[in-house]
Amino acid sequence: MCLQSSMLNRKSGPACVSFLSRDRKDYIAVKEKFAKYLPHSAGRYQVKRFRKAMCPIVERLVCSLMMHGRNNGKKLMAVRIVKHSFEIIYLLTGENPLQILVNAIINSGPREDSTRIGRAGTVRRQAVDVSPLRRVNQAIWMLCTGSREAAFRNIKTIAECLADELINAAKGSSNSHAIKKKDELERVAKSNR
Repeated sequence: MCLQSSMLNRKSGPACVSFLSRDRKDYIAVKEKFAKYLPHSAGRYQVKRFRKAMCPIVERLVCSLMMHGRNNGKKLMAVRIVKHSFEIIYLLTGENPLQILVNAIINSGPREDSTRIGRAGTVRRQAVDVSPLRRVNQAIWMLCTGSREAAFRNIKTIAECLADELINAAKGSSNSHAIKKKDELERVAKSNR
């Protein structure tokens, strides 16, 4: 089923979001009932264990932008940032911003990570596979962190930085903070196999 672009006021053609990866399709809520006009559902997604996978992916991006004490609770500001960045993405690429967001999340989620094993004095790192939900969570977190760091003490607005981060991550470019962090995590995990 095709959706209209919900974050843009103008019609940008049918927003048929396709998934390159099947394992994260269940954890990226974009289609049917998750297509909201406004990314503010006031849902209680933290009550049960895997319920946050049902939260619309744009709303998860908005909520993760509300970090660092001075931005806590300012959801209207975060919605405005995401809306502007989606408009910038549409102007720069001509593609559906939701598709760019989904591709960025799929590309920037690490496949392998390392965990600490051992107790008391001796601790060593062991490489482990990352679950699909955690891959989505880490990808969203790294995309937001990268755009926030790029906008800090910079003339570019955070909406422009978020748009650049999403476009670069969707392409798989190493200019993206999220892609760099993903490669670093996977490199460390490979050395700890």
